[in-house]
Amino acid sequence: MSSSNSTVNDQLHLQYNYIPTEWIGITFLSLFCLSTYVHTVQALRSRLWWLFPSAIFCGSLELIGWSARIWSSQNPYLEGPYIIQAVTLVIAPTPLVAVNFILLGRIIRLLGPQYSRLTPRRYTIIFVSCDIIALAVQGTGGGIAAVAETSADSVSQANLGAHIALGGTAFQQLAIIVYCVLAAEFLARYTWDLPIRRSAPVPNEVLRGTMDKRLNRMLQAMLIITIFIMIRAIYRVVEFAGGWNGKVISTQWLFYVFDGTMICLAMFTLNVFHPGIYLCSDDSSKDSSGNCT
Repeated sequence: MSSSNSTVNDQLHLQYNYIPTEWIGITFLSLFCLSTYVHTVQALRSRLWWLFPSAIFCGSLELIGWSARIWSSQNPYLEGPYIIQAVTLVIAPTPLVAVNFILLGRIIRLLGPQYSRLTPRRYTIIFVSCDIIALAVQGTGGGIAAVAETSADSVSQANLGAHIALGGTAFQQLAIIVYCVLAAEFLARYTWDLPIRRSAPVPNEVLRGTMDKRLNRMLQAMLIITIFIMIRAIYRVVEFAGGWNGKVISTQWLFYVFDGTMICLAMFTLNVFHPGIYLCSDDSSKDSSGNCT
């Protein structure tokens, strides 16, 4: 009997180190379900198809992850739901990061590419590529750690996965920091009218645009979303640095506050300040088919 209890405790220790609270899981599942549904409706109405592989994909991964945590709250010793939530909730915010990368390129196109160090297209290609790399590395690390079996080397295998996920998260943080620096430089140059390519001829489509209230609010929303994502990323870096069985990853409330809450707030912020409203409110921002450009 003692041996049996020891095995059960070891298995629990190697997974969550706690039993997930069911009602909290249901709460987050409901919130992400609502936000993802609204994002889907908003994307269809505004014809912003790129929101499906970004914000809506993020919401879908969150739904899968939180469903798995609810499953774990009812069956805490099952490995399946633990692995599912570990992988999906690690990578879920990554597609959401791509939203800000894409939006910056569109805002640069509206205000004037001559103030930007990179073209709008290059912003999208470079930073979305970084996002995909970060997603792959984080997913690989989370998967390795989550499937670590109950054996003598399971702790070292789990920690290896944590360190790989740490590398992916740190790389993502670096990309976000570079993005913020370039965005700040662009806005400063636009504000003081200091184009990088002053001597080059500027065609009509890239003349200095107008920073209206809607565009200003969209930028403020992007800043708020970035702050939420950075808080979550810092939490994950600290979590992974402590190992898969460290104190941070074993403390349930930290995960709810600094992961679930931060991404939930970021998703709802994008719902409220939707680019379909704040970037595509008039025909000048749409192509001949009515799609947002």
